[in-house]
Amino acid sequence: MNYIEQLGTKARAAAAVLAGLSTGEKNRALEQIGRMLLEKEQDILTANERDLEEAREKGMSQSLQDRLRLTEDRIASMAEACRHLAMLEDPVGVIEGGGVRPNGMRITKVRVPLGVAGMIYEARPNVTVDAAILCLKSGNAAILRGGKEAFHSNQCLAGIMRQALADTGLPEDAIALVEDTSRETAVMMMKANGYLDVLIPRGGAGLIRTVVEQASVPVIETGTGNCHVYVDATADLDMAVNIVDNGKTQRPSVCNAIESCLVHRDVAGKFLPMMKARLDAHQVELRGCPRTKEILGDCVTPATEEDYATEFLDYILAVKVVDSLDEALEHIRTYSTGHSECIVTKSLDAAERFQKQVDAAAVYVNCSTRFTDGNEFGLGAEIGISTQKLHARGPMGLTALTTIKYLINGQGQIRP
Repeated sequence: MNYIEQLGTKARAAAAVLAGLSTGEKNRALEQIGRMLLEKEQDILTANERDLEEAREKGMSQSLQDRLRLTEDRIASMAEACRHLAMLEDPVGVIEGGGVRPNGMRITKVRVPLGVAGMIYEARPNVTVDAAILCLKSGNAAILRGGKEAFHSNQCLAGIMRQALADTGLPEDAIALVEDTSRETAVMMMKANGYLDVLIPRGGAGLIRTVVEQASVPVIETGTGNCHVYVDATADLDMAVNIVDNGKTQRPSVCNAIESCLVHRDVAGKFLPMMKARLDAHQVELRGCPRTKEILGDCVTPATEEDYATEFLDYILAVKVVDSLDEALEHIRTYSTGHSECIVTKSLDAAERFQKQVDAAAVYVNCSTRFTDGNEFGLGAEIGISTQKLHARGPMGLTALTTIKYLINGQGQIRP
């Protein structure tokens, strides 16, 4: 039995306990986790500083360091997520339907936990808490494999949560951290049939593609966000500047940040200088089409096909001037990863066409793609943003971590 199978065996035993817990028992554990995160704040910050120091020594980019960094505010947000999750409705046991058959059998369709959820993710230690508490509330055990960049932070956070479980009488193994961050353990998780009920990769395009292509356990594909804002001919240009600025610079290292801006030719001459003036405050590098360069000059690097297909996760924005909504839609169809897309427009017809024809998990009219988030959607903390179409799509909250069970009660009926 390999390392992951050993963790999986313990997790399955813990999952059997979780499946029988009351909502109150799970909520008490969540509240204890929230309290302990605040009490152990200095321990968390110290562990995180070790990770950041190693990241700086290895030349990690500033945007990726931002993903890795924990602050007092971010720890407080994690603790608040625990409290908020405790207040949300428990999906486990919810009756989705059913009825009595002509032969007298009663069939009830109810929500139940998936069982054991595995997570493979990169340098975002907040995911360790988000994933663990969502799994706990939905009655699932969690096996979490973060990246080596966040090892000390993840080890500290997992230790705190396991202690909180023990303090409330729940099995510690309901939350397990994979402390071996080698590639071998990732491969073991991908092949852990019989131990993991679902595997959720969360990180860059390379990680997600590897898991989707190599895993034999069920996978929910998440997160790669090549997101666009299209500024229509009828757009309020001040609004469009705000939306592009927020989508690109508020936190460029996350999957719901925008990577490309498409601008209708009728407003490009006015809008692009407005946009550049705002983005210059963050020293955003612009990579644009010939018409973009004609308007803005030598500050624009000529864009390649690769640029339009890239999730930069940095202060870089690809720009293209288009002749029509149809051209914008075609560009998005070509390059979108199906995450979040936005149109800025005053035209009801253009807005409706955009929302109907764009194939993405979240499609916005006149607001920032940065809202694609479990908390912002009222789901509590999220375990990821699914860009696939089966089982779950978009921000994945509690319900996405459950499945269906049919309960059939009879009085001796047999099938003729």
